[in-house]
Order: sequence, then C-alpha cells, then structure tokens
Amino acid sequence: MPSTSLRLYADAQFASPYAMSAFVALHEKGLPFELSTVDLSKHANREPGYAASSLTQRVPTLVHDDFALSESSAITEYVDEVFPGTPLYPADQRHRARARQVQAWLRSDLMPIRQERSTEVVFYGACAAPLSDAARAAAGKLFSACETLLAGNALYLFDEWCIADVDLALMLNRLVLNGDSVPPTLADYARRQWQRPSVQLWVGLNRPPL
Repeated sequence: MPSTSLRLYADAQFASPYAMSAFVALHEKGLPFELSTVDLSKHANREPGYAASSLTQRVPTLVHDDFALSESSAITEYVDEVFPGTPLYPADQRHRARARQVQAWLRSDLMPIRQERSTEVVFYGACAAPLSDAARAAAGKLFSACETLLAGNALYLFDEWCIADVDLALMLNRLVLNGDSVPPTLADYARRQWQRPSVQLWVGLNRPPL
C-alpha cells in the first residue's frame, strides 16, 4: 500500500471548482490528508515556497510524500491509479475516456458561464445580473451536451458515479443556484450530485467573507 502522507493545497476562499474536485476525490478514496490553503487574493501562489512545489503555481496542488502535482484532473487520475479501492473513473475504457473528455471540456470551454456565474455564485450567493447573449449561447451548448450524456434522466454520466459527475454538476449549479433557467431534469441531476457526502463536506467548509 503506497504511503498516505498527503497534503492538498486549496484556495483560502474554498471557491475553486478544481480544488473541490481534488478534495472530493480524496474523500471518495477514503484517504487521510492535510488540507492547507493558499490566499490567491494576496498572490500567495507566487511565493517561492509554494511555487517551488506547484509547477503551475496554481491550486489545487497535491503533495504525496516528495512528489507534488498540480492541475485537478491530473490529481484525480493520479490518485485513482496510485490508490486502489473506490474508483473515481469508469472501468470501461471508452467510458473512462468520455469522463476525461467531459473534465477537459468543462475546464477549457463555456467561458461566458464561468465569467458571469463564477463559483462565488455557488458558494457565496446569487448574482443578480442576467446572462449575456454569449452566456446564454454557452448554456445552450452545455444543456445540449448534458441531455446527450444523461439521456433518459440518468442518475450518473455512466453506470455508476464518477468524478466527472461532480465537475459537471458544479458547472450546472453555477446556473441552478443562481435561479437561471435550466431544464428540470438537468437541475435535478445537479442537485442530486450536490447531496453526495463528499461534496457536502466541501460545501460545509468554513469560508471567509469575500
């Protein structure tokens, strides 16, 4: 059994969707770990001590013994490969590839939603401004993909839960928790994922005021 000397660095506001993904992954695996915070508002991620361990100088960063790894999807894949037990990704190769595709897509696209419905909406309260045309178009793209991925009002993306369900639910909840219009079946899916115990542990962290 590999050593479980693990430390996860997250943002001090606990608002990063990527830190949340890594946090949930470690809890799903049942791995003991220390949680440390980095105050991004003070650019603490650029300080020499943190920058020396985080290659990309971002959060999250996972330190496993003398190995440090940043970028959330790299962290969740690493944890899944190194520590046996509860799987984070589907066993089927094509499903696993699709889960990774979903994660990569959510991290690289839909920028208008990410800008206008930041995770401050999710963790600190609603934003009153209506969506722009660009954000509504991005939401339409998101809904179209979700309706294909979750055909038949599926409980999960695949036969069982995987870490990509958390990432997808977070993107949908940027809209759901703000009261924006979301197809009911997709809103129900996002709410179900939000009640997962590992997700609620992240939601329940003590957040400083913005």
